[in-house]
Amino acid sequence: MPVDQTLDIDFRVDRNNLYLEEGFTDMKVASIRRMTPVKPDGSPDPSRQTVFIGQTQLMTPDGPLPIQNQLAAATLGEAIAKFPAAMAEAMQHVIQELRRMEQMHEQQKRQDNSRIIVPGR
Repeated sequence: MPVDQTLDIDFRVDRNNLYLEEGFTDMKVASIRRMTPVKPDGSPDPSRQTVFIGQTQLMTPDGPLPIQNQLAAATLGEAIAKFPAAMAEAMQHVIQELRRMEQMHEQQKRQDNSRIIVPGR
């Protein structure tokens, strides 16, 4: 990318959408981020909801596959309780997306193969 194209990128911080990020892990499978809304001065912003995001990864032959999903929770305890179902849901979404991509790839492959002209036929 030419340097002059990077000038079109807006690097300004959204001062009305700041969060303090904290991480919790069981050192095995679960990683939960608590995103606490803050004002531009860093003080808590009680007008907005805290957001919890669960993360894990699956090991595949091609390496780790990260999976994440928002956890509908108001407390860390609720987030921990909802983590397994949220990760299962996210995993199903990833599997569906991979299947869709595989189908598209196969369809493209069939289209490409149908264009091959074989001499003598």
